[in-house]
Amino acid sequence: MREWRKSSGLWRWLLLACLLCPALAAAQVVELAPGLDSQPLSPHIQYWHDTGAADTPADAWQRVDTHMFAPLPDGNATFGFQRGAFWFHVRVVNHNPAETRWLLVQEYPLSDVVDVHVRYADGHVVHLAGGDHRPFSARSVRYRHPNFRIELPLGQPVDLLVRVESQSSMQVPLQLYTQKAFTEVSRDAQLAIGLYYGILLALFFYNLVLWLSLRDASYFWYLCHISAFGLVLFTLNGLGFEYLWPGSSWLADHSVPISICLALVAMLQFSRTFLELPRRWPRGNRLLLALMAFFILFAIASLWLPLRVSTPVASRAVLAGVIGIVIATIVVLRGGYAPARLLLLAWSMFLLGTAAFTLLAFGVLPKNFATEYGVQIGSALEMLLLSIALGHRYAALRNENQRIVHDANARLERKVAQRTQEVRSALVRLEEAHARLRDSSRRDGLTGLYNRTWFQEAFGRMAGQAHDSGRPLSLMMIDLDHFKAINDAHGHLAGDECLRWAARHIGRTLRVHDALLARFGGEEFVVALPGQALAAAIETAESVRIALTREPCLCDGVEIRITASIGVCQIDTGSIDAIDDALVCADRALYDAKANGRDRVCATNAGRSR
Repeated sequence: MREWRKSSGLWRWLLLACLLCPALAAAQVVELAPGLDSQPLSPHIQYWHDTGAADTPADAWQRVDTHMFAPLPDGNATFGFQRGAFWFHVRVVNHNPAETRWLLVQEYPLSDVVDVHVRYADGHVVHLAGGDHRPFSARSVRYRHPNFRIELPLGQPVDLLVRVESQSSMQVPLQLYTQKAFTEVSRDAQLAIGLYYGILLALFFYNLVLWLSLRDASYFWYLCHISAFGLVLFTLNGLGFEYLWPGSSWLADHSVPISICLALVAMLQFSRTFLELPRRWPRGNRLLLALMAFFILFAIASLWLPLRVSTPVASRAVLAGVIGIVIATIVVLRGGYAPARLLLLAWSMFLLGTAAFTLLAFGVLPKNFATEYGVQIGSALEMLLLSIALGHRYAALRNENQRIVHDANARLERKVAQRTQEVRSALVRLEEAHARLRDSSRRDGLTGLYNRTWFQEAFGRMAGQAHDSGRPLSLMMIDLDHFKAINDAHGHLAGDECLRWAARHIGRTLRVHDALLARFGGEEFVVALPGQALAAAIETAESVRIALTREPCLCDGVEIRITASIGVCQIDTGSIDAIDDALVCADRALYDAKANGRDRVCATNAGRSR
């Protein structure tokens, strides 16, 4: 009887423990200790897979409160390609008095829709939205990963409920950062990405010069491969959405499979050319041609296919394409073609990196530095080795040419002459490109007007011409009024748009006067008016001022009124030697216009200095 009672009591304790287990799991809290500047949330997160993507936030909160969420499997927030939506919940208590504003970052850039619901101790809920199906400008910090600025009051429990829905791979590694820690982490990440693209650019321009010099088709397809694969990683890293199409969710989605297909087409064509497959292995040549046809057709189909279909197929097809190249390389290498040895090593590096990234996308491997950046590491090694292989191949061809030079001396001389002419043509094109680059260096990047340095050079020549011809010359300084207030009220992007708008209106007004217009710096513009004395210059300045006030600048649906203070000065070209003296004269008149209430024109006449 006593043993039965002991057994019965043991079972009651076990039953009570089973009933309390979900509650204990749900009660797990992330404590942000003083001095802590970052916190990974995956080990503490619980999740719910809403397969029909039908749950509302109220439904999700109810599931949280009734402990229906489950811990992440092994703390891994990677689920592969899944339908529906995933909900993630974690409770956070901030004990760091120095940091109450934190940044929640989803360290995966390709999620379509990310909704963050923050529930505070008093019951009120704040909703934040992100993902690449929303404009890039909606993000709290301009960064490639979705991020959300969250207030975490000291000592109060805060519930974070995150909903993610995406046709891409479901990867939701969530991390909390302080502003300082996020700045340091993002700086290091951007540096690593910058180094990678620096390597790509160096290889691109190095081999571009070689291709222009040698006209070898392998170099051309190598350049295509670098460009296409650079676009793939630009897209996968979220940089395409940040810099190229920040307002287009369609491009953010479809650029992934399309760029992958383009990269594979370039890779296959490069391999066909480098390995000389039509001559060395015709069957392998037909195999690679069939793969190229598949990728071209699939790239076209990806324009209409849903992303949950096109991206997994394209990701798997990358492995198929690289394996096909490796097989062809092995066959050609066994046939005695020595340059294929380096090519095999290069594609092996790429295959390892791509396999790691693909297995991460399907949730087979955990997310770490090697898997997350496997494609970058593998592709960087692959492209370096390919460049070396091209050099080795060219050296082999050069040695072969040396062996037959005695039998084809005349033909070789004609070829050298032809190559020389091609190099000269390339140099001419480079000189033309340099001339275009030199012209672009004279321009202000924001407004398209001439910059201050070039204006001073041109104004010096204009003053000399005015002195020789005896014609008058006036100088106008234009300053947009209260421009700092525009930046403070509407943001710097709106301020930039106002500068472009003002530059267009000023240029349109001065077009009939053959004036020299430049951006002087900040919100200031400078104008040289050849052939105009002070009275005519004042009339021209008044027409500019009226043109700016006639209509507001429309920026994102907001009307911004812009006025300007203008200083006008007639230059005594016979006595003023320095350009800076002329600018000081006009700037003094501008100061008078601003001191007398702004939105007006004031003038002065440079005195003669004998």
